[in-house]
Amino acid sequence: MAPLVPVRSAPMIPLDRPGPATRARAVRLDRNADRRVTAAGLTLSAGFVGAALVAAVAPVMLGADAPSGWWLPLHLAMAGAAGTAIAAVMPFFSAALVAAPPAPVAVRVGAVGLIALGAGLVAARAVAPAGPLPAAGGLAYLGGALLLGWATLGPLRRALGPSRPLVAFAYAVAVADVLAGATLATLFVGGWLPVLERWAVLKPVHAWLNLLGFVALVIGGTLLHLLPTVLGTRIVPRASGALAVGGLAVGAPLVALGFLITGGPGPAADLLARAGATASLVGATALSWHAVEVVRARGRWTTDAGWHRMATGGLVAATGWFAVAMLIAAGRVLVAGTTPAAWRVEDVLAPLAVGWALQALVAAWTHLLPSIGPGGPPEHARQRTRLGRRATARLVALNAGTVLLALGIPTGTGPLIGAGGGLAVLALGTSLGLAAGALGDIRKLPAAANR
Repeated sequence: MAPLVPVRSAPMIPLDRPGPATRARAVRLDRNADRRVTAAGLTLSAGFVGAALVAAVAPVMLGADAPSGWWLPLHLAMAGAAGTAIAAVMPFFSAALVAAPPAPVAVRVGAVGLIALGAGLVAARAVAPAGPLPAAGGLAYLGGALLLGWATLGPLRRALGPSRPLVAFAYAVAVADVLAGATLATLFVGGWLPVLERWAVLKPVHAWLNLLGFVALVIGGTLLHLLPTVLGTRIVPRASGALAVGGLAVGAPLVALGFLITGGPGPAADLLARAGATASLVGATALSWHAVEVVRARGRWTTDAGWHRMATGGLVAATGWFAVAMLIAAGRVLVAGTTPAAWRVEDVLAPLAVGWALQALVAAWTHLLPSIGPGGPPEHARQRTRLGRRATARLVALNAGTVLLALGIPTGTGPLIGAGGGLAVLALGTSLGLAAGALGDIRKLPAAANR
């Protein structure tokens, strides 16, 4: 055996000297409060998942048609579950990636709380469309989106570590998309006549900005660093990642602009919308290719097989479903231009909401709850074991259910909808139960461990 050679450690360079890497090493950032807000936001998000499942299943169980059709489950899943999870996770990631001090806790709590409150109040439109609650909810959601932008982009000015311009750009465009899309929806639920009169043409604008812009960009941008982390490989710049963010960032605003620039369909409007649809389709395809590249470079885990399988399989499968949803949504725009036929929620509901957003959310909380939550190694090990239970069965059920729903909902085929919905509810409901158990493990910790 070679003799041990003593190594002299380098002295710490004072903080007033240049060098972000040096400052990141010299300053200890306290993220305990930020972690707690993130965990609480994910908990609220899981509650919206449960509410979306109830909204989808209750009419079937009661033998009656839902007055809102598919709108309520989709709203609870995307504006509620996905929106609240984004408000919880996006500022945490933006600060952690560049080693920046996190945003003030009050701003973080305000963003999560207002977005959750807003989504809940807007959901009242399903039973009381003419009341004041939906408009109040829209205003709350907009306030939460503004605070989300502050909490996400503000810390980047105080970065101590390496910059992540691609992720920061994705998050900035996503915030702009949701502010525009949520403003349009708030004017609609508030009863503003110019929007009500043109809603058939403006509805695709709202859908593209919120679902295929905001949610898609946040999840896609986050996957650039979360997916390599989950798969145990290095976070390295990839051309596929840049193409994914670029295509998604440009695509949704162009489609929205195409629907907005004229009073109806026209050559210039159709050209803009079709260019945006093409860019978005390229971005979604590039994101799937990025996932393939990361999978090829993945590490080999020797412990917690179920936990790793659930997080990895869910994130990778979600990118595939996003490509399917984008192919359908962009295809309608490419064929129909800027006519109302360019958007039909039934066509994309299953791949976009169930296969993409909800599956990515379950996979993300599977990875994050034991990784950033309070407690020590023993508690986190128990959480990983719990969250990894029946991972293969849940993944198969969720994705098989999405296939059946994707075939059944657009065609109105009851048996397919029933079978697919049953599988999806079983998988998502089981995941919710396991997450609740993992959160229960946190509550059992001594007070000192939760600080």
